[in-house]
Amino acid sequence: MTTARIDDVAETLVVAGTGERPADAALVGPRARVEARISGGGTTWKATFPLKASRWGGPSLPLPSGSYELQIPDADVEELRIEPVVLTGVRIAVDGGTVRIAPPIDPVYETTEGRSTLEERYVAQSGGTENAVFFETFYGRSVGCNPRAIDRELAARAPQVRRYWSVVDLSVEVPEGAIAVVEGSPQWWHARGAARLLVVNDWLRRRFARKPGQRVVQTWHGTPLKRLALHRPGFDPRRMAAVVKESRRWDVLLAQNTYAERILRKAYAFFGRPIWVEGYPRNDTLITGDAAAIRRSLGIRVEERVLLYAPTWRDDRTEMVDFIDPELLARQANAVVLVRGHSRTLEQGRNRDGARVIDVTGYPETARLLLAADALITDYSSVMFDFSVTGKPMYFLVPDLDHYRGQLRGFYFDLAERAPGPLVRTQEELTAALEDADHEAAYAERYAAWRRQFNSRDDGHAAQRVVDRILDLGFVTL
Repeated sequence: MTTARIDDVAETLVVAGTGERPADAALVGPRARVEARISGGGTTWKATFPLKASRWGGPSLPLPSGSYELQIPDADVEELRIEPVVLTGVRIAVDGGTVRIAPPIDPVYETTEGRSTLEERYVAQSGGTENAVFFETFYGRSVGCNPRAIDRELAARAPQVRRYWSVVDLSVEVPEGAIAVVEGSPQWWHARGAARLLVVNDWLRRRFARKPGQRVVQTWHGTPLKRLALHRPGFDPRRMAAVVKESRRWDVLLAQNTYAERILRKAYAFFGRPIWVEGYPRNDTLITGDAAAIRRSLGIRVEERVLLYAPTWRDDRTEMVDFIDPELLARQANAVVLVRGHSRTLEQGRNRDGARVIDVTGYPETARLLLAADALITDYSSVMFDFSVTGKPMYFLVPDLDHYRGQLRGFYFDLAERAPGPLVRTQEELTAALEDADHEAAYAERYAAWRRQFNSRDDGHAAQRVVDRILDLGFVTL
């Protein structure tokens, strides 16, 4: 196989070969797969691979960054050569049967010297000069959560405000009218410095320096069950210093409920600054959204039973936990199983597809999946506090409960005593619980108490209230 490097950006990859024409060919990565169009005949042929794909019924976008395997089965290939068609979207490098796809950033900015130049330029930038918002969720791996809901409301009410979205690459779809800026690019550094407002749901990174006139709204990304920040097990002075340094960058912190307000203020030493307890904007869609439309976009019939399996990540492993066999669960429960890995497992793991199984780890908005599901299977994830807005049944698959609670993270309250659904340890117990017709009645009182404490402000208008505050305070102007 030919070795080639293409540092310009490309939209298609053409593999030319001599020998018997293959019946098919594919480019297969951990989160995406594309089929080739094969042309030619006799002893010479070409396989043209698109470097774009449409996912979830959305627009055709460049493939996610990562390593892809070039699969050309059942072909007696005598010689292959690479013929890239240079257009726009991604950078590629081909080595043997491996194709590496990278974001469209000039390689000079990926060197130590290039990164330092951009950082120094950013630090010296006057900043806060544009009536614009810089949005980022989960370090640019997705465009969703609370910032996306705020974007939607802001775009409707203040369309003249420029909206930048930080993305790891151009496979991440941004909302209509927004500007995608690829992390690490000159445009990304400029946008982060120029915007008057930053709306993020996780830590700021990359030598962040707040400019005069800039404001930071930290929406966070979930009501906590597991201990976080200064409350995590073990004394680590470096972690403590990092937590305090980070929280001092925020002007406002958003909380779903008063329980989360108390914990987040102490866990992040966020004293003397406001916490807005307005419910979660991302949950507005659980009240106002169209479940049938979401199912159609996923290729699921309205009448099918849908189970969403959404476990949290583990500090001691990089990939999603494998506590269930989703294909077996689909058969046992006569359901479509949606598998949703945590954002921290997006880059490390691979899609887990199968018969009546859809891996939705890369789906942009978790709340839309919650709306589409008939029941949630989770463990210690904060989605439990969001899904309860729907009132639909929850199941907690927790085979590592003792280890997670006692060693990895610890809890703020006893899940076993208050969970609005059964705690099970095995897939067999889970299947039995799913078949239990008395499940909802047995947990009705707990569920009602849970919703009173955690969902009192999740009324479908949280984004409106948050944007009201942003505009009233002049963080951006109409």
